[in-house]
Amino acid sequence: MSKKKLTAIIALVVLIAFILVQMLWTLIPLVYGESETNAEVRQDSADKGTQSIPIFQRLDNAIVLYVGSPKAYVNNEPRQIDVSNPEVCPIIKNNRTLVPVRFIAESLGASVTWDGSTSTVQVFYGDNVISMVLGEKAFTVNGVRKDLDVPAETYNGRTMIPLRAFAEALGKNVFYDRGLIIISDIKDIFDPGADKEVLDEIIARVSDLPVVGSYEKLKALLEEINGTENMKRKRMAFDTRVEAEIMQSAPAQKNLAEDTAMRNEEGSDYSATNVQVEGVDEADIVKTDGKYIYQVRNEDIVITKAYPAEDMEVVAKLKFDGENYYPQELYIDDKHLVVIGNTGEGMYARRRYGYYSYNIQRRVNAMIYDITDKQNIKLLREVEVEGEYISSRKVGANLYLVANEYIDYYFIQYYEENATPSYRDTAIKDENINIGYDDIQYFPRFTQPNYLIIAALSLDRMDEPVNISTYLGAGENIYVSQKNMYIAVTHQDDISSSSNKRIMAEENLIYTEYGRDTLIYKFSLGDGKVTYLCKGTVPGTVLNQFSMDESGDYFRIATTKGDVWRDDEYTSKNNVYVLGERLNIVGKLEDIAPGEKIYSVRFMGDRAYMVTFKQVDPLFVIDLKDVENPKILGALKIPGYSDYLHPYDENHIIGFGKDTVEVSHKDFQGNVIGSTAYYKGIKMAVFDVSDVNNPIEKFKEIIGDRGTDSELLSNHKALLFSKEKGLLSFPVTVMEVQDDEYAAMEETGIPMYVQFSFQGAYVYHIDMEKGFTLRKRITHLSEDDYAKAGLYWYDNDKNIERILYIEDTLYTLSKKYIKAHDLNSLSEINTIELQ
Repeated sequence: MSKKKLTAIIALVVLIAFILVQMLWTLIPLVYGESETNAEVRQDSADKGTQSIPIFQRLDNAIVLYVGSPKAYVNNEPRQIDVSNPEVCPIIKNNRTLVPVRFIAESLGASVTWDGSTSTVQVFYGDNVISMVLGEKAFTVNGVRKDLDVPAETYNGRTMIPLRAFAEALGKNVFYDRGLIIISDIKDIFDPGADKEVLDEIIARVSDLPVVGSYEKLKALLEEINGTENMKRKRMAFDTRVEAEIMQSAPAQKNLAEDTAMRNEEGSDYSATNVQVEGVDEADIVKTDGKYIYQVRNEDIVITKAYPAEDMEVVAKLKFDGENYYPQELYIDDKHLVVIGNTGEGMYARRRYGYYSYNIQRRVNAMIYDITDKQNIKLLREVEVEGEYISSRKVGANLYLVANEYIDYYFIQYYEENATPSYRDTAIKDENINIGYDDIQYFPRFTQPNYLIIAALSLDRMDEPVNISTYLGAGENIYVSQKNMYIAVTHQDDISSSSNKRIMAEENLIYTEYGRDTLIYKFSLGDGKVTYLCKGTVPGTVLNQFSMDESGDYFRIATTKGDVWRDDEYTSKNNVYVLGERLNIVGKLEDIAPGEKIYSVRFMGDRAYMVTFKQVDPLFVIDLKDVENPKILGALKIPGYSDYLHPYDENHIIGFGKDTVEVSHKDFQGNVIGSTAYYKGIKMAVFDVSDVNNPIEKFKEIIGDRGTDSELLSNHKALLFSKEKGLLSFPVTVMEVQDDEYAAMEETGIPMYVQFSFQGAYVYHIDMEKGFTLRKRITHLSEDDYAKAGLYWYDNDKNIERILYIEDTLYTLSKKYIKAHDLNSLSEINTIELQ
């Protein structure tokens, strides 16, 4: 063998050996964990990034905590922060995170001493001595003074110190994300954006929601709420509130979805559902993809090829009659149609003394179809959860359903096997699956006789099981951003006891003697999963989902506290609160418009617009730029009120509501003794807030007289708006005063409920030069329908429910017809009847 060949073979063997050593070096940490001798490699990774380190191996030699939770992980092993005191946990005070000194120090192998005579804590860590005195805004490291934003203090009998200052004194790095604390040797151990799903999993491990665990524990928790009679009263009040919220389900971020325009893959221009947050879809009774229209029609789903309008025809129909299934709303994307509906069945349970309880099992069902071939639509999957439908959202391919299931205390006493709610997912099996007690968590001190159930799934991964999260609690209104879900529920409790005052003080909550508060539960969203993060509370109650908004790391919420009819210290007052990432109150503006209540709210960037009402309509412009000190910039008082506010641009906002007239009441001597505001027809107004200190009503339009109404006033999805096209339209039922009725009205001054005159779509051009210009009224009623209507008109299959556009065609939809009009001339192009 030649010398040259031998040299080549030796070089090849050395190269192979080097590769094998590198592979072995990579595998050792994966199998055995990171060793102390790997510190240099770990530090090098800290400098270059952490992608090369396996996810959970990064937590070796790390301390993981979560604000408000007594649980922790040390070196990837679960720990309780203080075995003798489960109340010891990281807390937030004055917007700073405080952690327990002894637990952090001893977890790192340091020793701690306490001198009660001087209130001094000393930590000995290697060659370093850290010394702190309770109440002082400084501590020393080897005699060198370090200032603190807030002083070290005792909490639940343990010394607490600001997190970052203490960790840095120990030579450690701190990672913080949404209340998750990781103290380690690795700088930037995770990327909050790229690693969000992993961080959610870590939060789920270390957060502190207790589980129900057993049938006996469930009964004990329900009895603790207030006893069965109180539960009955709560049930009645809760059902009334929920029904009202569902009926008016009124759901702010550029965030704001100002314009409803969309484009499909072919570049077609078409309208989308009017939603609250850009990128977060909301279910509705009608959707379009720019070519087809998908419509909930009684117990059917009708799919119509709508464009071009001349060739409009029904191409498919999904029928559910006779199946005990009632479709309510739907979603669409390029591949899927999701139909959300309700089912229900009853069961009898024998009570004591021979009485029976009839328990109705209501269920929320999502049917997911493949619609790629409109001639052969296929049912892919059903997901069903027990409970009443509260709301839903779709973020990208991820679908989230929220339901409440009332717990009948008498029923579960005799039917233990049905004490927990169930769900069904045909991706697993086509039968009900009872949710185990170990899979049900509860919110301490804030329990309600209901289950709150969240179902989450990805439409891109249809073979994966649905993720079910179940809590002993309830929900009424939800706000959803692209990252988080906030569920709000009204809460009334006896907080006069000293124990409850202490609890509120500990949690930095605001104490009030009277009325109801709103509980807010925050959940992280990601890839078809939800992770509970934290809870908060604010005084008062919210009107609807538009009363809530997320901006950056802050959550803003508007509430009304007290009652309008009272004239004492408990009269209604309106408030705006700014909450931090952990839902702790960081700023507040209270006592706005005493004696009135909120009728509408809209958050837009650094401002909020609030309409309150009792006699006149004040529009308040509120500055939220300084989160700790919200303030009123300006106000405008005019007749009427707005039920819904919609952004036109950053300096103009459109209000939709009712016109009003104030009528004075006099005694027998003619003295004015009071007044009452009576509502009249629908009022639209454009508010100009260019000068935030002096907002003005720039334009207004009145439709009809007393009794005139529109679904838009209680459901924002009924609005079609395009600033680019200057297009504004919505369905209206119009009542008008006849000539012979004016005399009676003029005598009393009180508006009368008058005669029906129109039902259909009002189509306007809108701009900031001329305001509202009525272009056309479109109706699906015939002349015979109007002749037969008389004084009143009731809901009918010919009532126009939604208006949309595709390219240059405007479509109006009722359960009976779809009409197409040229968007420029508004002349009718085509009409089809739905059978």
